[in-house]
Amino acid sequence: MTDPSPPDGVPAPAPPTPSAPVGAAGAPARWRARIGRRRRRRRPEPRAPMTAFVLAGGGSRGAVQVGMLCELVDRGIRADRVFGASVGAVNGAAYCGDPTPEGTKRLADIWRDLTGDDVFPRGRAHGPWTFFQQRASAHTNTGLRRIIEEGIGFHLLEEAQVPIEVVTTSLTDGRERWITAGPAADAVLASAAIPAIFPPVEIDGDLLVDGGVVNNVPISRAIAAGATRIYVLLCGPLHFHPPPPRRPAEAVLTAFFVAIHARFTRELALLPPGVEVVVFSGGGEPGSDYRDFSSSAELIEQGRSEVASVLDHSGDTPFELAAR
Repeated sequence: MTDPSPPDGVPAPAPPTPSAPVGAAGAPARWRARIGRRRRRRRPEPRAPMTAFVLAGGGSRGAVQVGMLCELVDRGIRADRVFGASVGAVNGAAYCGDPTPEGTKRLADIWRDLTGDDVFPRGRAHGPWTFFQQRASAHTNTGLRRIIEEGIGFHLLEEAQVPIEVVTTSLTDGRERWITAGPAADAVLASAAIPAIFPPVEIDGDLLVDGGVVNNVPISRAIAAGATRIYVLLCGPLHFHPPPPRRPAEAVLTAFFVAIHARFTRELALLPPGVEVVVFSGGGEPGSDYRDFSSSAELIEQGRSEVASVLDHSGDTPFELAAR
């Protein structure tokens, strides 16, 4: 038999080192454990349930949002946070001051009694001559300020029963600026300061106008805040199909509304996982006369009916409801 021991003077070879266990993918187990831990860390934490109301701009058609709020409140649906633009900031602030059936009924009563002269006080010049005056806007904001102060019921935004954020547009740099604290009437007035119609509002040294210019349906702000269910209250149709403009002014307004709807449509198509959206469209197109409040009572009932119809037939997912 052959002697397996090495010759004299030759050191014996070291015993083989056991190899690290290898997984099916060929990676050592300790590497796989590290990768698994990293993957677990990268997974986003599930969002805590949070309901948001997002109220869009829409001028005198904002009455339809009031009906929507009435029906939502009557059904026991309450927002944890509210985000508003333009007239949506006005209605949203009123809701946040008193998110009860009595509060929404009071808001509806205010809207039913509104006239164009209440919101847009007439100056010395009337009609087309209004827009040729030597000043920054066609109307003062004194009437709108009175309505806001009467309707919201709190002095500072942080005093609202439901937290509210309103979006404005900065004339300093053209960006959207969100206001979450400070004098409520000033913030809401700035968010609703339609360019050329109402004067800009100065807050902290910045001149601010209507938030709808940059973000008329601020759904992205609600998502960033952690909302898991978002009720969007529009003042017009989800899909905008404008008639061909006949005048230069109509062409400008048409382009403005097309841009507004394009941003909202993009954001709706890019919802992150775990976020549900229900959209109440608000029906018809914006009217040609921004001073016309004669249809407020009808619009309030229309908003109520739409919410009732959508929620009574909500066997679909919220996104499917929104995409109709």
